Amino acid sequence: MQRSVELAQYTSAAYTTLSRQFGVQLSVGRTGQCWDNALAESFFATLKRELLGSRPWPTRARAHSAIFDFIERWYNLRRLHSSLGYRSPAEYEAALAA
Repeated sequence: MQRSVELAQYTSAAYTTLSRQFGVQLSVGRTGQCWDNALAESFFATLKRELLGSRPWPTRARAHSAIFDFIERWYNLRRLHSSLGYRSPAEYEAALAA
């Protein structure tokens, strides 16, 4: 078990070093901050639940097109988000800009 912990720490340190070399700022502050991924995890759970589910996709291109349509035509424009005061992301951003 210790080996897997060492490997994870090594990978994390290597990733951090590489990101610094390329001037990339990581969004994760420190190990153990589970809430850093909360927004992305919530989005992907919604995508899987509301679009992908367990239905098969005949081609990768069809899946790609369906995901694009879901995000750009439904999720951003019409889907209401409780964390945004039951507004769509587009409505929320328009209100911020005004």
